[in-house]
Amino acid sequence: MSYLSQALAFLIDTLFGMYVILVLLRFLLQLTHADFYNPFSQFIVRVTNGPLLPLRRLIPGFFGIDFASAVLLIMLEALKITLMALVERVAPRFAGILILSFADLIQLTLYVLIAAIFVRVLMGWVSPYGEHPFTDLATHLTEPFMRPARRLLPLISGIDLSPVLVVIGLELVAILVVQPLHHLGLTLLT
Repeated sequence: MSYLSQALAFLIDTLFGMYVILVLLRFLLQLTHADFYNPFSQFIVRVTNGPLLPLRRLIPGFFGIDFASAVLLIMLEALKITLMALVERVAPRFAGILILSFADLIQLTLYVLIAAIFVRVLMGWVSPYGEHPFTDLATHLTEPFMRPARRLLPLISGIDLSPVLVVIGLELVAILVVQPLHHLGLTLLT
């Protein structure tokens, strides 16, 4: 791969990656009913409204799930994978693109959740009773996973080890679900 194609691949991966993270955060925050008026939520909404508003006219949400955001995520990830394959001079196949898109989005979701758990834990140590907009969002994102983990692993001497249990579970999902999907997608891509 030439220096120019490496630079182009880096730009595609970085720019698409940042926007996909924002759309994914919007999807997850809506799914967990996070505070819409949080300043960070408002930033995400404003940055992602451009493509989402027209898409919402075509794809309605059901049962609290924003299907327009989900479709946009898949479209953006598929476009990124296609462009990356074309930069590498590979003619990608649709099945491979679709499976790789799902695998990458699941993996990115796992990374976002793990990062939110770390933010929540670190902010709990630094400022246990303080409120911060980012901490509030991290709490909304992780609480559906932390609550069952706390039931399985209660406090031990006042220390909450449930974040460790959740991170282990998320890593197992990455190994047992994402890696086989990613391998299958790569096999079907070319």
